[in-house]
Amino acid sequence: MLKRKAKGKKVTPGPTMVKKQEANGVVNALFEKRPKNFGISQSMQPQRDLTCFVKWPLFIRPRWLRAVLYKLLSVPSAMNQLTQALDCQTASYSAAWAGPQMQTRDQAREVAETVGPG
Repeated sequence: MLKRKAKGKKVTPGPTMVKKQEANGVVNALFEKRPKNFGISQSMQPQRDLTCFVKWPLFIRPRWLRAVLYKLLSVPSAMNQLTQALDCQTASYSAAWAGPQMQTRDQAREVAETVGPG
């Protein structure tokens, strides 16, 4: 049986052997680097939205959740028509207009029942 020769470990070249690559990119003087340090008594941390961690009162929480649901979900038409109500004058006008229409529809139905199918 043939014996294989052990391969040596790959050694990375030392720091003197590696040539540093110079940055050839053009540096724009308008944009300066301003690194931030968020340590104690250093740069201020950005403000965060903490509303999800607040325990909301019982009278506010349902309103807030309903608003979130309306934003996230497309509202079904049956629920959406309940969000918009008519004012009193328009409602009375539409009821007066629909009254005769309903009566003629009911009369047509009665005539159709008395005549029978076909």
